[in-house]
Amino acid sequence: MSPEEIGFDSTRLERLERHLQRYVDSGSRPGTLVVIARGGRVGYVRAQGLRDAEQDLPVEADTIWRIYSMTKPVTSVAALMLWEEGLLSLDDPVARYLPAFEGVRVYERGAAAAPVTRPARSEMTIWHLLTHTSGLTYSGWHEHPVDEAYRNAGLDRGATDEGTLADLADRLGALPLLCDPGSEWNYSHSTDVLARVVEVVSGLSLEDVFRSRIFEPLGMHETGYTIAESQVERLAALYAFDVESGRARPAPGQDRSRTEPRTFTGGGHGLVSTAADYHRFTHMLLRGGELDGVRLLSSRTVELMTTNHLPGDVDIPSMSRPGVVSAQFPGHGFGLGFSVLIDPVAARTIATRGAFAWSGAAGTEFWVDPAEELTVTFFSQVLGDGGPLRDELRRLVYQALAPSGRAQGHRDNSPMSG
Repeated sequence: MSPEEIGFDSTRLERLERHLQRYVDSGSRPGTLVVIARGGRVGYVRAQGLRDAEQDLPVEADTIWRIYSMTKPVTSVAALMLWEEGLLSLDDPVARYLPAFEGVRVYERGAAAAPVTRPARSEMTIWHLLTHTSGLTYSGWHEHPVDEAYRNAGLDRGATDEGTLADLADRLGALPLLCDPGSEWNYSHSTDVLARVVEVVSGLSLEDVFRSRIFEPLGMHETGYTIAESQVERLAALYAFDVESGRARPAPGQDRSRTEPRTFTGGGHGLVSTAADYHRFTHMLLRGGELDGVRLLSSRTVELMTTNHLPGDVDIPSMSRPGVVSAQFPGHGFGLGFSVLIDPVAARTIATRGAFAWSGAAGTEFWVDPAEELTVTFFSQVLGDGGPLRDELRRLVYQALAPSGRAQGHRDNSPMSG
């Protein structure tokens, strides 16, 4: 299918291809893959550069990618499926399911090794976990004594991949919160704790919930926490951005083997996927929770998930302390698992109000634009590149929309045939 058939201008999309090629040529992104669809019909697929520069292997449509925090929306969908079944409430205290969170305390002052704390003024709820307003944090921000307390407790980056979700939840419940639940937005282990709630409520492991309730029904056969030996060659190599040289360097030590069984299956990260598979997930969201006759969620639930939940309809920076993540989201609120564009002017973007999205640490991202019936998925595999590509992608995609272009119907097709 051509870009014109889904309402895009092929000539203007060449700007996107040229721009991504600059990243490849500079060595900052060894390889990229972008998929654009409207109404579920894929009209643009471009693979550029190498999935493994050391082995001279090109990016291909079926390359397998570590999607890191693009795992989070999957966890959120699983939680809302249980909510629809009446098995939990958004206002339920987390401690109802995870006793370690009974009587949580909030940091007030002092060193990370001996903080002065007080009782939290409000109970942490499921809603707080879904909206990242729980008061939890990550060890890697290096912005606050609570971050340091996480590191002192052995929760530094990578260490949380040991043990189980139950272990992680118990350790987090024993540590002070950054702030009172509901008072601030802070990107955190919230989705890992939510994943543990999913396990407790469902009586299944998170991996089993994902496989039986989401991946198998949607036909996402190459998404999971591990891969088969026969898939290893298709897995993109992992890189880290070197600020000094401006290039991506191999980072094999940053990721464990993908063929060995894992005891820790994170709700906030850990999945690998392909363009074809994640397209099906985004298309399900675009269609209001249904795909190919399989309904995971009510359209009303998807609408609730993709509406800004931050109090007063404020954007993320307005409810956050200055930080690396919050600074990236002017004009964006947050729903139940997704960022939501609420003010294109504040965001300095030509994207559509109401578009919802999330991304992964190694340069993967997606967004869904219900008004334009548009889904875009982007894949790369470089940790630590905090450059402007996220905003550039939106600009280069939307500038190529034909003025009267409209996708018709909702027929699905694979990125491999686009």
